[in-house]
Amino acid sequence: MAAISPLAPQSYPELPEVDGARFSAGAAGVRYKGRTDVMIALLDKGTQVAGVFTKSKCPSAPVDWCRAKLAGGTARALIVNSGNANAFTGKAGADAVKLTAAIGAKALGVPKNEIFLASTGVIGEPLDAAKFEPVLPKLAAKAKPSAMFEAAKAIMTTDTYPKVCARKAELGGVEVTIAGMAKGAGMIAPDMATMLSFIFTDAPIAAPALQAMLSKGVETSFNAITVDSDTSTSDTLMLFATGAASKRGAPRVEDARDRRLASFRAALDEILLDLAHQVVRDGEGARHFVEVAVTGAASKAAARRVALSIANSPLVKTAVAGEDANWGRVVAAVGKAGEKAERDRLAIWFGGLRVAHKGRRDPAYDEAEASEIMKRQEIAIRVDLGLGTGAATVWTCDLTKEYVEINGDYRS
Repeated sequence: MAAISPLAPQSYPELPEVDGARFSAGAAGVRYKGRTDVMIALLDKGTQVAGVFTKSKCPSAPVDWCRAKLAGGTARALIVNSGNANAFTGKAGADAVKLTAAIGAKALGVPKNEIFLASTGVIGEPLDAAKFEPVLPKLAAKAKPSAMFEAAKAIMTTDTYPKVCARKAELGGVEVTIAGMAKGAGMIAPDMATMLSFIFTDAPIAAPALQAMLSKGVETSFNAITVDSDTSTSDTLMLFATGAASKRGAPRVEDARDRRLASFRAALDEILLDLAHQVVRDGEGARHFVEVAVTGAASKAAARRVALSIANSPLVKTAVAGEDANWGRVVAAVGKAGEKAERDRLAIWFGGLRVAHKGRRDPAYDEAEASEIMKRQEIAIRVDLGLGTGAATVWTCDLTKEYVEINGDYRS
């Protein structure tokens, strides 16, 4: 087990129970014997569901399953395994998904069409779904609202810590709870986002409204992070609303434009961003958390592409790893982004220090000050293109020798 990332939170938040959701985790021996590698969430009847999935053209079998079932709008259970992604496994992968759902329906006592599935781990190896048969009934028997943290640990692969977050919000004068988990450390690039994340709330919100909020919220959170520019086959982000808060007087909301959702939307967006940042902070081998902000672009889309060009640049990321204030790497990343840029209008900052301005090194540049900034665990890189009002921010981490070691040994 790798040492916990130096960028990890100093403590874990106390996760409140989400009324209408129960969790459990156990060992099915998916890849390694004795390792906790499967979790379930049991959800009250009528739970509404929304989801966003990978844009990869090679999606996993569980992604295909979830996309097909999402149209129903309701969920009774979630089953997630680590150790095997069940991706690029052909008919065997599709059969494994069907078998998992059938086993789950029998063990959990819920309709198989209301069971959602996710898998994470090695790509291209068949998943032996029969291993879930003796495990799922036991998990169902011990499921409880307070076990979300254990569930979050079960879905880890190269993660060094479980990623969890919770918020309270107000809906029609009634307090509601939102709590979520995520996994991800490598193969992280925005195209949905490369990871698994599951968020639960007791708010009575209809599936279409959930979907609209989730699809919008992901753009400035999970779609704005990158560790290594590689998009996974298994990206899955799902939001489940049990509706249990209606028993306390919370009104059911059908439309995402309903003003009563303001507090809930803000809390959801905070959770999405918090979990996305935690994924970057656990980037494989990461030692620095990097914010890349681009302003003055011709458009928002252009700013985003330039920001991602910088954040995904191996030369920028290795310079950060070496704590080297090599702003020339940033210039190169801007220039290759394929967006409008003018050398003599470009300005670059590391932290609060302007290092380049009007096509050359800033006259007031101080190498010692820049070097001190690069030693920080959190580093802000800002670029102003001086062309327009387009702006975007993305988050990444450095690229270290440990990243190569982790991925070189991934299947061993």
